Amino acid sequence: MNLHIDEEADALHLQLVDVPVVESEEMAPGIIVDYDASNQVVGIEVLHLSKRPRPVNLTDFRFHATPKKSPAAAA
Repeated sequence: MNLHIDEEADALHLQLVDVPVVESEEMAPGIIVDYDASNQVVGIEVLHLSKRPRPVNLTDFRFHATPKKSPAAAA
């Protein structure tokens, strides 16, 4: 997984897997989803970060990983 922020382009791109993108679709204004040859989502791009109703602060990213529950704990 790769997160790329381009301040000059005012955009953020989250690449979920490293495979070729064969199609992209704008799902909402400035939100683009990339698909691979199997029509699986492989990336998400957010354009116009500084112009969003809640502008993205490029220095305020937090990353959280939630551990997977063991099968015994889920029961």
